[in-house]
Amino acid sequence: MDLTSHFRCMARNNLWSNDRIYRAVQALMPGEFEALRTSFFPSLKETLNHILSVDIYYLDMIEEGGEGRRVFDRFVDFDDAVALAGAQAEFDRRLIGCCDRLTEADLDRPVLSDRGEAGQIPERIGDLLAHLYIHQIHHRGQVHAMLSGTSVAPPQLDEFFLDYDLQFRGEEVERLGLQASATS
Repeated sequence: MDLTSHFRCMARNNLWSNDRIYRAVQALMPGEFEALRTSFFPSLKETLNHILSVDIYYLDMIEEGGEGRRVFDRFVDFDDAVALAGAQAEFDRRLIGCCDRLTEADLDRPVLSDRGEAGQIPERIGDLLAHLYIHQIHHRGQVHAMLSGTSVAPPQLDEFFLDYDLQFRGEEVERLGLQASATS
């Protein structure tokens, strides 16, 4: 598997993982989404809003949208888990489309990353994508841990890349319109 194929699989895994997380979050009892918890961000709501805002920021760099840090000025935190889930799913599908259009040469192409007072820093698209995925996984893990202290059990998130795992995710893959095999 080449690196573009890997990034395409990661984008699909991201959609699948977020779908699982958000189905759990939407099943919470009233007040649990906003409740204070122990983590880097103090609630499920704040953590999930952070993930989406940073996703938008990094994809703007990759697509050379020119928004830079202004993305954060315009981002309005979602108070409702259903609306946030919809916005995240819309982003996840946009990320899949972006990755599907990338070539191997694109991964080495530098784009400017707006780092505020630190300036415009050139970064390779492949490195920005790798960071975007690590960022998502890092904070989604925090959401997973926070769910352990709620009325809803955290979902399984590591049944995606192996053909063996299809038995656990087949219905979801079909419902989300993903390929039957994540590595195809």
